[in-house]
Amino acid sequence: MLLAQLLEQYVSLGIFVLATGLSFLTFLAWRRERDSRMRIVTLGYAMFAVYGLIVFLEYLLLPYFPYARLELLEHASALLILGGLLAFFVALTRD
Repeated sequence: MLLAQLLEQYVSLGIFVLATGLSFLTFLAWRRERDSRMRIVTLGYAMFAVYGLIVFLEYLLLPYFPYARLELLEHASALLILGGLLAFFVALTRD
């Protein structure tokens, strides 16, 4: 693997691990406080985690799926980042 590919994979794994942990912690906070904003933030972190997982698995799945399909999936998963950011905005603006 090229250095750029390794860097992308390790950063994506970090995004997945960190976002999963933060999603779990905000889920626990939502269960304790029953604040609907925490549920929305949990969803936002979960979207980041799924994005990190998709990008991390891209190079591992290359032998099994066509390159074009995986590249499309990786670029389309950026919509999860947009959704996560919108979820944070919604959580901040709710009363």
